[in-house]
Amino acid sequence: MRIRSLNIHKIKSSFVTFTVLYFLTFNVYTCKNIITQNNESDFLTNILFVSFLNDIAYSNNLQSIAKTKIGSLPVSSPGSENDTIAIVELGNKIFRDINLSENRIQACITCHPLNGRSAGMDRQSTSRGTFGQLGKRNTPTILNIGFSNVIFWDGRRNQLYDQAIDPFINPMEMSLPSETELIQRIQNDPTYQEYFINAFPEDPNPTLHHVRTSISAFERSLISNSRYDDFINGNLIAMTRQELDGLKLFMEIGCTNCHSGFTLGGNGFGRLENPSLYNPNDLGKFEVTGDPNDRYVFKVPSLRNVSLTQPYFHDGSVSTLNEAIERMNAYELNRNIQKQEIDTLILFLKTLSDKTKTN
Repeated sequence: MRIRSLNIHKIKSSFVTFTVLYFLTFNVYTCKNIITQNNESDFLTNILFVSFLNDIAYSNNLQSIAKTKIGSLPVSSPGSENDTIAIVELGNKIFRDINLSENRIQACITCHPLNGRSAGMDRQSTSRGTFGQLGKRNTPTILNIGFSNVIFWDGRRNQLYDQAIDPFINPMEMSLPSETELIQRIQNDPTYQEYFINAFPEDPNPTLHHVRTSISAFERSLISNSRYDDFINGNLIAMTRQELDGLKLFMEIGCTNCHSGFTLGGNGFGRLENPSLYNPNDLGKFEVTGDPNDRYVFKVPSLRNVSLTQPYFHDGSVSTLNEAIERMNAYELNRNIQKQEIDTLILFLKTLSDKTKTN
């Protein structure tokens, strides 16, 4: 399936390139005909044509730079080679099952909504657990989580497999008393029987390993599809000139120093020592490692779908993307950023959103 997907991807990119070349050729031919018909119309057409050529050249140059400096999202997540459709479907069922919380009213999807235009997080500053208990940190989007090796804000997990059970037994989340209770609830639900037979035909009995495997497989399947990736993969007209200006500014002022790679973050840590930026009572990674050097160190979030996943920062204290950019610019880049620059950056950041969602 991966080879087939890659071939289709290449065909689409080639088609876009062909379309642009054909359009250019057609315009050249059309311009020549217009020259012989109407001098005034010819002058205007030539201006528009030159402008179009300049835009294509600008796009092509930025595409080359961004492809090297950032890259595009792969079509599949690492470790998905053995993820069958049946295993993913089982993971999806478990992910949506409210009966797997202590009082049977909450599921993983409650805090990580995916249906319709939802982008994998509930847009709350901090989510509430099964009994209304308020969580400590902002719920991050689960889209593209398969590309991250830092799963929580404090980095306490680095693999989806290890993380998969945590929300069920976390007293601040779904509050089950034990892993054994989780398995018993699944075993006592007859609707799971066929799912486990299809997913694990050689050993269909529900086990923690099977639950971890299926949930992590489902999470790996949550890959977004953005206009930015269309642009990087060959469609030179997928982004507007203003959006390209935002991409150019994003790379020039150093945003990629922290929000790096094709995920634009999500695989490293940063230090937030300025108490005006967040809740100073949260010590971050230090609470996991006990290392004084890890005080106020947190995961650098991916900027994929960032315009759909407010509020921002690990405590959800910033409600707008405009303010988040202002704060991080002042903290990390130490330069006076202009309102027009912020607006331009936001235009680019919106191109990182999944095309099936909305800004």
